[in-house]
Amino acid sequence: MLTDNFGRQISYLRLAVTDRCNLRCQYCMPAHGIDIVDRKELLTFKEMYRVTRVLSELGVNKVRLTGGEPFVRKDFIKFLEMLSFNDKLEEINITTNGVLIVNHIKELEALKVKTINLSIDSLDKANFAKITRRDVFDDVFKTLEALERSSLNLKLNCVVQSDVNTHEIIDFIELTKHKNLAVRFIEEMPFNGKGQRSMKEEWNYNKILHKIKSNYSNVTPLISDKSSTSHNFKVPDYKGSFGIIPAFTRTICDDCNRIRITSTGIFKNCLFDNGVFNIRDFIRQGANNDDLKQLFMSIVKQKPENGFIAEANRNNDVSESMSTIGG
Repeated sequence: MLTDNFGRQISYLRLAVTDRCNLRCQYCMPAHGIDIVDRKELLTFKEMYRVTRVLSELGVNKVRLTGGEPFVRKDFIKFLEMLSFNDKLEEINITTNGVLIVNHIKELEALKVKTINLSIDSLDKANFAKITRRDVFDDVFKTLEALERSSLNLKLNCVVQSDVNTHEIIDFIELTKHKNLAVRFIEEMPFNGKGQRSMKEEWNYNKILHKIKSNYSNVTPLISDKSSTSHNFKVPDYKGSFGIIPAFTRTICDDCNRIRITSTGIFKNCLFDNGVFNIRDFIRQGANNDDLKQLFMSIVKQKPENGFIAEANRNNDVSESMSTIGG
């Protein structure tokens, strides 16, 4: 089993399949985009499958596929089919911006995919275009409604941005009144290609929850898994639920069971670390599966106690894009 020096067992892999994205969200990257890597620098799908299989033999039973935008990578569905043959994986989840997924929902339902996290930061078409720098709101909302009708679990990821979409928090809560979905409000982070968080107000976990409770007097806490990244709640009699992810204030580190691998094979013990090993190069130099297992067990021992320590270890330089890391 993969266990770090703080007794935390690693069972969850976040795997980025590409650094490319068809949107240009303000909190993720500059308007001109980022310097994408050459395709030969990306892990191949066969390499991704192999890494995932080795990790699953060490106790990782859940994988989330991210990007960039996963569906912009050619043959992504074929990779999902390949991954679904891994009998040690209990869950395959996907984070997507929803622009390209709508015609694949039936295929996803037939695979081992359990949950889709749909990134949508505004329910207003004009504001959505301002945030994403693309006019695709109608496509994304069509995807939202199709996913809500499907057998897949649907979560909406909403990054709360000061003076941008905080006035829509209650609109998102109201979306849960008649729709069977879970909204996840996420604290904004500095992974936007600039390393700066420009805001008039600090919209952290407490402020977001206060905003919601000021509109609903009967918000009910839900029991969440110990390693859950969100603190979850429900408005009684509403069909769906909502949660808040303290991504920047980092009050969820004690029970962290996650590791990350970027699209170029950089292994990250923590979102805020600088990467601890290049798995792609290790594989291409001839490492066998036992070598990979020994490597994973060794580098997980380096997992920092929390994200603040990880950030300090890299001199507080967190200027890359989430599209590069894997959102």
